[in-house]
Amino acid sequence: MAFSFDFPVLADTRPDDHSFPAFMVSTTRGFLPRQEPVAELPKEFEAVESLLQRMPIKTLSGEPGLLANFTFGATVFKELPDLSDEVEKYRDDLVIMNALYRDYSFLASAYLLEPCHERYLQGEPYGLGRQSLPRCISLPIVKIAEIAGFKPFMEYAGSYALFNYRLEDPKKGLDYDNLRLVRAFEQGLDPTSSEAGFVLVHIAMVKESGALIKGTVDMLNGSSGRDRETFDDGLRMLVGGLKKVNEVMNTMWNRSKPQGYTSFRTFIFGITSQSMFPNGVIYEGVSDEPMSFRGESGANDSMIPLCDNLLQIQMPETPLTEILKDFRQYRPGNHREFLESVRDGAEKVGVKEFALGDPSSAALYLQALDQVRDFRWRHWCFTREYILKRTSHPTATGGSPIVTWLPNQLQAVMNQMVDTAVHCMSVKGVSNIMDTVNLQRETLKKEVEKYCGERGVAAS
Repeated sequence: MAFSFDFPVLADTRPDDHSFPAFMVSTTRGFLPRQEPVAELPKEFEAVESLLQRMPIKTLSGEPGLLANFTFGATVFKELPDLSDEVEKYRDDLVIMNALYRDYSFLASAYLLEPCHERYLQGEPYGLGRQSLPRCISLPIVKIAEIAGFKPFMEYAGSYALFNYRLEDPKKGLDYDNLRLVRAFEQGLDPTSSEAGFVLVHIAMVKESGALIKGTVDMLNGSSGRDRETFDDGLRMLVGGLKKVNEVMNTMWNRSKPQGYTSFRTFIFGITSQSMFPNGVIYEGVSDEPMSFRGESGANDSMIPLCDNLLQIQMPETPLTEILKDFRQYRPGNHREFLESVRDGAEKVGVKEFALGDPSSAALYLQALDQVRDFRWRHWCFTREYILKRTSHPTATGGSPIVTWLPNQLQAVMNQMVDTAVHCMSVKGVSNIMDTVNLQRETLKKEVEKYCGERGVAAS
């Protein structure tokens, strides 16, 4: 019996139904939440709402906030009760639960990393963050995270990025200029700020992910039925979607300035593999043993990992790839299940083998790999300009080694492109793609060696 990819990908996202998780994969909204995020908490959480509105270094009114005066931690102790019982009232409303997760994760990160931000502004190393999380944050966030299906710490999709926007004018939809942040650490409530640009560009990219999902389904079903027309059409849709994602990604340079990134970056570091938390963090009232979680990271986005699984990109067996696997835990549950189903389906029907069995399909497959390469190359360029040239801190926000992490995956894609090109060199445009690959391989090698040499770390 032929394989059929039967993962329940939504067409109708049922935005008014709060009994489903906020994040469910769809062909219409892609990896964005099913509905626009809840921007304001229920009245029972007025204390949380008040704290978060006053928290940013620069508030929406333009006045200095609690983090500007380094008084956030003291204000939490003074004003925030344990609202765990109020959380229970909304247990069955998974969309409200996601909003609570977002907001409590902001509280947790701001509380733990406030001392590090103060030292950063004084030109000092980050030093130690606060080593314990008070009960008024730890008890609710652990309960919320368990219900909502997240780790009890800030994540990319569920809190900092994809569930952290509102529409200025609901009638204008997801147009970039209509997007506003709900929560921010620095000046992100100003839509022209670098923090806002950093987050909103990610939302604008993921807005294009519906085409990736539709293309994925068509490719898997086409490969299973040996229907090359359906398979190739799916590949074309995937490539087209990735091109749009990369076009949006390239606007980051204008939306979020490199010199502004490190000032709000302090607050999106995690606990795992970070010098600020050498022994983890005690979640008071939850466990006497320290807990450790990775920080917010674009590596937790689902678009490129989807392509890795679908295109069967072979990653090297290195400790860096083990970190890549660990990042899989830090995504909405439905995203994780979808990516696992795609991985298993691609292996079952042999997506790569089927693509390489025909020169035209192989050329389209190469184009898809090329878009993944382009994404990862841009990401490396951002890392170089936004981070490597501005800080010597050795780890990224998610706890991966800052110099060698991205090249590990980028080199794997380039290697697969070299192997693929053999099957379609006669197809127009392939030689031009490979000229770029060969040039970037040499450039990447030199840049990694340069930054590793400067920082005294091994290049591989």
